Amino acid sequence: MSRLKQVAKEFEDGQTKGAFEAVVEELFHDFYRARRRVYMFNFIRGIFFGAGSALGGTLIVALVLWILSFFINFPVIGQYFQQFERSVQQNTQQR
Repeated sequence: MSRLKQVAKEFEDGQTKGAFEAVVEELFHDFYRARRRVYMFNFIRGIFFGAGSALGGTLIVALVLWILSFFINFPVIGQYFQQFERSVQQNTQQR
């Protein structure tokens, strides 16, 4: 990390030529040295992303079905929603 501090000091002093590239390169090498930590972080991040996606999708589908249940009593489209509701109930009962 001493190289990173040196580059930051050069950046503060106005010697910006190549300072940004040097900072990025130093950060890349820091991550490269701790590959196991990076892999573990990405693995855990993937688990939480997958779980959050599944939970969010489930909540959105439940919300849409709940909103559609209000349209059952409408004259023209109510029949289609009743048929859809019956098919959903049959599928859930079979499982």
